[in-house]
Amino acid sequence: MLDTLTLRVAFGLVAACVLVLFYGVTYRSTRSAYSGWWCASLGCFIVSASLFLFNDTPLQVVANPMGNTIAVLGAGCVWAGARSLRERAVARWEMAVVPAVVLAASLLDDPRNDIWSGGTVYLLAMGLLVGRSAVELLLLLRQAADRDRRAQFRFAVRAMAIASGVIAVFYLARAAAFLAVGPAHPVFEIVFGGQATTLLTMLLLVVVTFSMSALSHEQQTTELRRQATRDGLTGLLNRVEFLRAAQRAIDDGPVRETAVLVADLDGFKGINDGFGHAAGDRALTSFADACRAVVGLRGIVARLGGDEFVLLTNGTPAEDVAAAIARCYRGEDGPMPTVSFGIAAVLPGDEIGPVLARADQALYEAKAAGRARAVRYTDRPPFLVDRRRSA
Repeated sequence: MLDTLTLRVAFGLVAACVLVLFYGVTYRSTRSAYSGWWCASLGCFIVSASLFLFNDTPLQVVANPMGNTIAVLGAGCVWAGARSLRERAVARWEMAVVPAVVLAASLLDDPRNDIWSGGTVYLLAMGLLVGRSAVELLLLLRQAADRDRRAQFRFAVRAMAIASGVIAVFYLARAAAFLAVGPAHPVFEIVFGGQATTLLTMLLLVVVTFSMSALSHEQQTTELRRQATRDGLTGLLNRVEFLRAAQRAIDDGPVRETAVLVADLDGFKGINDGFGHAAGDRALTSFADACRAVVGLRGIVARLGGDEFVLLTNGTPAEDVAAAIARCYRGEDGPMPTVSFGIAAVLPGDEIGPVLARADQALYEAKAAGRARAVRYTDRPPFLVDRRRSA
């Protein structure tokens, strides 16, 4: 059987080849967060394996604690990559805290004379971080089933989840054996020693090599789909996607206190002209945040274009929603433009297009009546005033 040193060298060479392929082919073509995190993790594992080659040399006192720390950082990158597939960010402190604990434990032990300095903390950290990756992938697998993702994507996620779960269990069992019998015990050396660990890690590389392309391209496709359906400034839905989502909501659910609100920022052109487009952008994003804060998951919010927004509300009187948004908007970043709302009730069997047109007509009336108010559409005759939309 190959010795540990030979296996570590082989692992480093394989990981380096995979890193070059991932970066040159997958990451540079997709720029996906997932492939970026995996490139970072591979880089960490290569450096860590290289540092472990200095065991039983005078440099062990520095190389071994650093090898432990960088290996754990690589496991953290694996977890961050799995979270990125679920569109979840990782804070810098989350990435730093576990490696910092491992570094402290390794240095405070006996790194000059013991290659297993800080071994318990290191093994537990590896098992927990890779285990968290497996949990993230299982949650992603559930989402994939709900969103009817492609079978190839689901298979790749399942393979990654199984591989991550196996390695997490292995490291946790390794930590338990380390505490129970110690690293010098023959059973530990055979079952959980460097040879078995390196072979298992190489197995993970094989699984990653298979799944990387599918997962990265799916993440890129998801991002492109988001860009096609979202407003770039506010992150709200765009007009086309709002019409689709609103019609689905009307068709699928009971119509109870359901209404469409069209909102327009009063005097918005004056903000752009007097204070610059940056101030105008702040006003738009602040209003979008106010809409999200008030409506939450109970409604659908979109930016129609310019300074005009639209909401589909359900279960709450539209006038109450408009008043809450106006209060929240004024309270966020100091003085802001007032807002006019046009409201149209949604009736059973309605199509979203005509309802939106009625809400738009009510908005004209709110503008003509003096702005900073909400007007509900009725079948009454139109105002005998100039209804041209003021900026």
